[in-house]
Amino acid sequence: MLAALDKDGFIALYINFDSGKAVIGADSQGIIDQIYRLLKDNPGLKVGIEGHTDNSGTPEGNRKLSEDRAAAVVSALKAKGIAAGRLTSTGWGQDRPIADNRSEAGRAQNRRVEIVKK
Repeated sequence: MLAALDKDGFIALYINFDSGKAVIGADSQGIIDQIYRLLKDNPGLKVGIEGHTDNSGTPEGNRKLSEDRAAAVVSALKAKGIAAGRLTSTGWGQDRPIADNRSEAGRAQNRRVEIVKK
């Protein structure tokens, strides 16, 4: 993860949430643990957690959902002991797709959380 952050400045992760909610799925706890280890092993590293959605629903609803999901990841990391000052959260909603929203495969790619090096 650190090599990708150093090279590209961000990592796109696919953290699963309950549909339409900001509850991190149990199957994504391993990803949260990986982010925690990255931050624990690199105490000077500060990151932004950025939430993204597909275009299902309203733009306003998607922005709120993405904000809530990014905040949920930050909360999970803080609960593990990562200092709040090392983390920020932002929700972009459907404004920054990386794939075509006309297919389920594309929509799945757009539903992501990015870790951005600060």
